[in-house]
Amino acid sequence: MSQEWNIKSRAHVCSFCQKPLVDRAPVVSALKETPSGYERFDCHPECWKAAERDWTPFSQWDGVYFAPVREEKKEPLKKEDAGELLRKLMTLDDPAMKNVIYVLTVMLERAKILVERDSKELEDGTIRRVYEDRKNGDTFVILDPRLRLENIGGVQQQVVALLSGTKTLGEIAQDEQEGQNAEAESAAT
Repeated sequence: MSQEWNIKSRAHVCSFCQKPLVDRAPVVSALKETPSGYERFDCHPECWKAAERDWTPFSQWDGVYFAPVREEKKEPLKKEDAGELLRKLMTLDDPAMKNVIYVLTVMLERAKILVERDSKELEDGTIRRVYEDRKNGDTFVILDPRLRLENIGGVQQQVVALLSGTKTLGEIAQDEQEGQNAEAESAAT
């Protein structure tokens, strides 16, 4: 699959019976891997058990459905928060940002905003981690770049620079590319 990551929002109706999901009621969520990406299913537990499926989920978990809450309009923020930045980076689909995306995801997991639901090692050796946003139920499929300890500090500095607004995405992507080039040169010598 060409996508290294993507976001799938939680449904508000059962994927099988099409009846609305009830606030604070149990829900079964699953991801189906397709040639074009991941398809998400959210359903009542009894519908999941009764449904006839000729496929095995890429990932499946039990959760609680929380109905969306209307928020009052707030003044626009000048700086992006980590969640907004993660969503923006994922929509760019830029492989050069995989380390930044992963570190942002781990930051949000430690802040208890995201929860890891599953991880899968694929045939090509890559690991895809499935995270869910605790508040709105969005699912994130994140490529684990298997960062080495000596590289984490530099990536954290990039994340801080993006969140503080001291560097742009273009500057970070350029820094990342230069770092990869230098690493390739040192490996060749």
